[in-house]
Amino acid sequence: MKVFELKGSLRTDLGKKANKALRKEEMVPCEVYGGGENIHFAINEKVLGKLLFTPDVYVINADIEGKKFSCVLRDVQYHPVNDKALHADFYQVFEDKAFEVELPIRVEGFAIGVQSGGKLAVISRKLKVKGLMADLPENLLVKVSHLGLGKSIQVGELTYDNLELLNSKKSVVVQVKLTRAARAAAMAAK
Repeated sequence: MKVFELKGSLRTDLGKKANKALRKEEMVPCEVYGGGENIHFAINEKVLGKLLFTPDVYVINADIEGKKFSCVLRDVQYHPVNDKALHADFYQVFEDKAFEVELPIRVEGFAIGVQSGGKLAVISRKLKVKGLMADLPENLLVKVSHLGLGKSIQVGELTYDNLELLNSKKSVVVQVKLTRAARAAAMAAK
């Protein structure tokens, strides 16, 4: 997985007024949990934006006033009108302990159904997996060369070394849909 370096400052004042004052200074209140005691800190809005607005998933090496730890972004709350990040939650991870994270999928191949006039539809852009930090890839590869018209790949059909897929086994990841042109060609052939 890719690594993101993050520097933040500890927060001692907690609550609505303190958080509102932080946001006026273009800082986002954050919290790290999962390593025993929760750590409250704040980071610059623009730095968090570099982490949020990307399709990649990062292991974050955080430095909060001398305290260093690894974590992953777990949840972000946004303002309902202007879509600014209001609060971010991070989960502390360890080399020897498995954790859950959503990884993006990467489709590879030219499906047989697409060659026949169908359209490839990616239904799930990310899948939730559980594994050790050393075993986590940057993305999950899904090969679609064998997919025919109207066929799909479900989560239960995918396997990856040292990773456990946590999505429902019946969830569709990718499928080849019939287009109007393909239906018309099939009807004309009859």
